Amino acid sequence: MFRNSIVPITAGVMLALAGSAQAAGTRTTTFPVTATVASNCLINSASAMAFGDYDGSDVVDSTSTIAVRCSKNAPFTIALSDGGAGSIAPRKMSFGTETLEYNLFSDAGRLSVWGSTVGTNTVGGTGTGLANVLTRTVYGRVLNSAANQAAAVGDYTDTITVTVAY
Repeated sequence: MFRNSIVPITAGVMLALAGSAQAAGTRTTTFPVTATVASNCLINSASAMAFGDYDGSDVVDSTSTIAVRCSKNAPFTIALSDGGAGSIAPRKMSFGTETLEYNLFSDAGRLSVWGSTVGTNTVGGTGTGLANVLTRTVYGRVLNSAANQAAAVGDYTDTITVTVAY
C-alpha cells in the first residue's frame, strides 16, 4: 500500500521540476511605432459686430474678433463671406427690402476689404498648436454713402460666414 502512494508523489515532483527547467535560449525582435500629426484648425469663436446707431452724419466703426486654434506649423487662411449682398463691395445689411451698406476690413485703417478669395483678400497665419488660440480682428465700417443716408429707420442685420482653410 505504501508503494501505491509513492508513484503519484514522484510524478508530481517530476512535473514541478520540469516546469522550472531553464530555457535553452531566447529570441528578440523589434517593431516600429509610427504616427502622423494631421493638420487641423478649429474655430473657437467669432464675436458679434454691433455698429450701434447710424444717423447719416458720419461713418460708424466697430470690430469683431475671430479666434482659431491650428496645428503647430500648419498654414491657414480665414475667409469671410459676402453675407446677403452677393458681393463684398460693399456688403449690405437688410431690414425688409431696405439695405444699409457696410464693409469688413483686415486692417485698422480700413483699407483692405476682407473677403473669401484665398491669396487675394483673406487673412492667413501659421498655427502654433491646438492648445494655443490665435485671434484676428475684423474691422467694420458702416459707410456714409448717399444710399445709406436714404435708408429707412429700422434694425438692419446680416450674417457673415467664417471659413478657415488649412
